[in-house]
Amino acid sequence: MQINIATRHGDIAEATKDKISSKVSKLQRFFERLMSIDVTVDLERSDEPRIEVVVTPEHKRTFVAEHSSADMFGSLDQVVAKLEQQIKKYKEKIQDHNKGHEATF
Repeated sequence: MQINIATRHGDIAEATKDKISSKVSKLQRFFERLMSIDVTVDLERSDEPRIEVVVTPEHKRTFVAEHSSADMFGSLDQVVAKLEQQIKKYKEKIQDHNKGHEATF
């Protein structure tokens, strides 16, 4: 899985990028087929940075979440929680769909 972290309107420290990377990498626990995670930190409003995360699995579906608040890591936690919910719902949908096509002998 590839994790890309980009910033707009400023830079963030390498330690902050490592912390962001470790938090978003936990999404793979919920769905093993993730190909890439793109994190964008927008620092246009320095008092309220916006975090956007785009998760791309193997197939067509893409998961997107964003949040902005005064606490950047609080926003990141909110985004990760939203993505967990989207991924779980999608995985349940796939599993329920596959249950209907079991072969009977």
